[in-house]
Amino acid sequence: MLLRSVFPPAPRRSRRLIGHAPVTLTQGEGAHIAGAPAEGPRGAEGAVQKLRPLILPVTAFAALMSLGTIAPALDSVLSLALPFFGLILLGYVCGKLIDIPEAGLAWMNAFIIYVALPALFFNLVHVTPIEQLANWRFILITTACTALAFTLAFALGWFVTGRIDQATIQGVAGGYSNVGYMGPGLTLATFGPPSVVPTALIFVFDSTFFFTIVPVMMAFAGARIMSMGHTLKLVAWRVCTHPFNIATALGVLAAAVHFQPPAAAAKMLTILQGAAAPCALFVMGVTVAQRPLQRISAEMPALLLLKLVLHPLSVWIALSSLGDFGSVWTMTAVLMAALPPALNVFVMANQYGVYVQQASGIILIGTIVSVVTVTALLYLITAGSVSYRLFN
Repeated sequence: MLLRSVFPPAPRRSRRLIGHAPVTLTQGEGAHIAGAPAEGPRGAEGAVQKLRPLILPVTAFAALMSLGTIAPALDSVLSLALPFFGLILLGYVCGKLIDIPEAGLAWMNAFIIYVALPALFFNLVHVTPIEQLANWRFILITTACTALAFTLAFALGWFVTGRIDQATIQGVAGGYSNVGYMGPGLTLATFGPPSVVPTALIFVFDSTFFFTIVPVMMAFAGARIMSMGHTLKLVAWRVCTHPFNIATALGVLAAAVHFQPPAAAAKMLTILQGAAAPCALFVMGVTVAQRPLQRISAEMPALLLLKLVLHPLSVWIALSSLGDFGSVWTMTAVLMAALPPALNVFVMANQYGVYVQQASGIILIGTIVSVVTVTALLYLITAGSVSYRLFN
């Protein structure tokens, strides 16, 4: 977003840019940040209205942080999970308190999608042995579990609404984890560099699945007047030109030829890699705040149960039953599947003009509930309470 200074002709009144907020200065009066409530009873009432929706999430987050003091056994897992959810909360608070239009996120999203996260994927994948990147059994199993979660959620949506277009978005909500914004940072912090390859593979192939199935289903439902051939061409173009997929492909190519970027480029990639997770999680919080919960659909509890519990459980069972993929790869896949619904659920709903308000609600409630479910899963993983192979 571009912030501009405006200088009206009146000699005693001017607008300047102080910090990052437009501030109006008038002789004889103080500075007023644009969007802040005016002074007086109405201003106070507006401030209370802005603060009211923040009381519960901020209080709950503070209570979770205090658990580390009350129960020292939880301190390590809380210190691992809560910073990520804290960045989301920080974005949510800023989104509620600061009056910047949603269009202001455009350049931040562009930085995340086209620069920071691609740098993260390339920087970590290109140092991985090429044989680890061709683990097709792992790819097929994890993608099949995602497809199963989508199919079950789609069936539920079809039963409730009887509409293919709405059921498709419900299927996305039940199967598409937040593997782009939350996945890389959380898995890397939990399991370290060995988790990069399974994280990248899950992201690429899960995203490819949804980028393919959604437009095909919407074309079948008649949501777009478009031939199937044109739809398939559009799908192929979007998959091949997605920045994350391009960065991962370049990383695989670099790993195959043992390419090392020049020192200056490597340093820049490292800086961008560090910016990826904080920016992505902050933007996620702002995005959720800009779309207030207006409607809770009857099927939401079932969809979230499928997404947050049954999806990761199916991945865990499948990987435990069909081979030994190692602790890091198995639990990385389980953690990725346990993440809340992706922001792309809303993007796709908005693109096709169906299930928009409900999609926004599922993302918000799913993210809140995942604070408990993901933290509980991280506790089981880090405490060694369960084996990565369920049937061993």
